[in-house]
Amino acid sequence: MLENEAFSCFVFYSVLLVIKMYVIAIITGQVRLRKKAFANPEDAQRHGGVQYYRDDPDVERCRRAHRNDMENIFPFLFLGTVYSLIGPSLAVARAHFLVFFLFRVLHTVAYLCVLRAPTRSLAYVVAQVPCVSMAVQVLAAVASYA
Repeated sequence: MLENEAFSCFVFYSVLLVIKMYVIAIITGQVRLRKKAFANPEDAQRHGGVQYYRDDPDVERCRRAHRNDMENIFPFLFLGTVYSLIGPSLAVARAHFLVFFLFRVLHTVAYLCVLRAPTRSLAYVVAQVPCVSMAVQVLAAVASYA
């Protein structure tokens, strides 16, 4: 498995992305505690009373960033795995994985730090370019089997 250099490179960036998602989950929990805005009445009761069973715009922003990661990173994990198996050049594969990783990090920073538009949107679009590229290359590699 680790003899496939493109796959090893993919694993490296994938693990970093999963860690990034864990960090967002931790940030969301910390914002919930700081803002006293709990999703479940039993949690609110434990932290001061049912009046804290409520929504908060900052917590919701964290949740949207996390949801957006799930909507984008999960497909990347599939596409990157299959792409790694079709034998791409290591340099090209690394470029795909690095661009996706860097622009997903920028997207998260833009979301959580409320950076000026269109920073978040541009980060989203640029991160999609390697995914589309991988999808096209995978389809081209397997089209003759369809």
